[in-house]
Amino acid sequence: MGRRGGRGGGRMGRMGGSKAAGPGGFCVCPSCGHRVPHQAGVPCYQLRCPNCGTQMLRE
Repeated sequence: MGRRGGRGGGRMGRMGGSKAAGPGGFCVCPSCGHRVPHQAGVPCYQLRCPNCGTQMLRE
């Protein structure tokens, strides 16, 4: 057997979240807390908060 052994050694994404969070969930503004539903195929970091203009993050 190799070193990995297939025991769930998957890596986590940035900021402790999963690498690919899937199609559901929300994009959230780190400044004002505004949330919008995540759209499949559109990364949250490409969105700007409609309230304050800050770059959104994946929740």
